[in-house]
Amino acid sequence: MEDSENIRLTIKSLAEDDRPREKLVAKGRQALSDAELLAILLSSGNREETAIQLAQRILSENLNSINQLAKLQLNDLKKYKGVGEAKAVTVLAALEIGRRRTDIGVEEKIKVISSQTAYNAIKSKLSDLPHEEFWVIFLSRNNNVIKTDCISKGGVSGTVVDMRLILKPAIENLASGIILAHNHPSGNLKPSQEDIHLTKKVKEAARLIDMIVQDHLIIGDQEYFSFADEGIL
Repeated sequence: MEDSENIRLTIKSLAEDDRPREKLVAKGRQALSDAELLAILLSSGNREETAIQLAQRILSENLNSINQLAKLQLNDLKKYKGVGEAKAVTVLAALEIGRRRTDIGVEEKIKVISSQTAYNAIKSKLSDLPHEEFWVIFLSRNNNVIKTDCISKGGVSGTVVDMRLILKPAIENLASGIILAHNHPSGNLKPSQEDIHLTKKVKEAARLIDMIVQDHLIIGDQEYFSFADEGIL
């Protein structure tokens, strides 16, 4: 008899109702678990695990969270046995499509009436990054989101912001107000002295062209800090 360790486990060995592709066709995509959806993207597992088992392990090692999974980079996924570059690219592409779909819906409809709605407009761009980025939300007179722009990208501990890169697109888009936003990859939401100084500097410069800095958000992992809410704007 062939050594069990050399038997390649496949989804075909599962009962038909447990096969994710067949389950999606029969019951619809909403019926699938996160692991089953990920297994479809992976297509196959390795010599010890089916695609579903591999997907379950990947999720379990990432807090069983799609948000946490979205933080992984190409090389992070390739560390898993059975996940080569092609599979890793497929997973990352699917996660990016989901993020962009969310972005389109947000920017088409959102009106900023609070720090929460401002956070909703920007969170998908900043929540899962391993490095720091600085973004600006440009608002119309009615506080509708005109657009969101990435002003700068940096390392794990910071990024450099050029004042001109904030004010130039604000003027070009006829924005009446702006909201600053950047992420802290560490998850610590406490503003640094540099954050506070930059906020005051932008606020003073914007005032010269009759533009209001409505808030500055620091984005963490599915949570945020609002300068306006804390009364330090």
